[in-house]
Amino acid sequence: MRRPACLAALALLAGCAGPAVGDYAANRPLFDPGQFFLGKTEAWGMFQDRQGRLVKRFTVDMDGERLGDELVLTERFHYSDGSRQQRVWRLKPTGAGRWRGLADDVVGEAAGETAGNALRWRYTLRLPVDGKEYQVQFDDWMFLQDERSMLNRAAMSKYGFHLGEVTLFFRKPEPRP
Repeated sequence: MRRPACLAALALLAGCAGPAVGDYAANRPLFDPGQFFLGKTEAWGMFQDRQGRLVKRFTVDMDGERLGDELVLTERFHYSDGSRQQRVWRLKPTGAGRWRGLADDVVGEAAGETAGNALRWRYTLRLPVDGKEYQVQFDDWMFLQDERSMLNRAAMSKYGFHLGEVTLFFRKPEPRP
C-alpha cells in the first residue's frame, strides 16, 4: 500500500513544479542576455508582500559592458523611500543556453537558463532589512517582449515559504540615428 501513496505524492509534487524554460523555446524574439543588457537599460519595478500589498517601488539605471567573455552589469537602484543601492553582476555564458552570475550580495552563483524569449535565474540573495541581513531565494523569470522591452517577475522565498514578488519592466533607450 505504500507504493500508491508515494506515486500520489510524486504526482502532486510534479503538478506544483511549474513551467520549465524549455516551454518557451518556440517564442520569439530570442533572448540573448549578453546582447540585451549591453549598454544602457532602464527599469521600473515594485515589491509586493505575500498578500499582494505594494511594499516598495523603485527604478534601476543599468550599464552593461563586455570584459573578455563576461558581461559586467552595474545596477543602480533608487527606492521610493529615498534609499539607494548598487549591485554589480558578472554574467558569463557557460554553453547551451546556460549562464552563471556573480554579485557581492549573491550567495554562491546565480544559475541562469535561456530558451526562446525567456531567461530563468535562480539564486540566493543577502537582503538587508531593518538593519538585519536575510538570505532569500529568488526564482527570477524574464521575458523579452521586443528588441527593447522585457518583463521580469521574481518570486522570493525563505525555507520554501513564499515572501513576495518583484515585478520589473525593462526598456532600452531609442537608438540614435
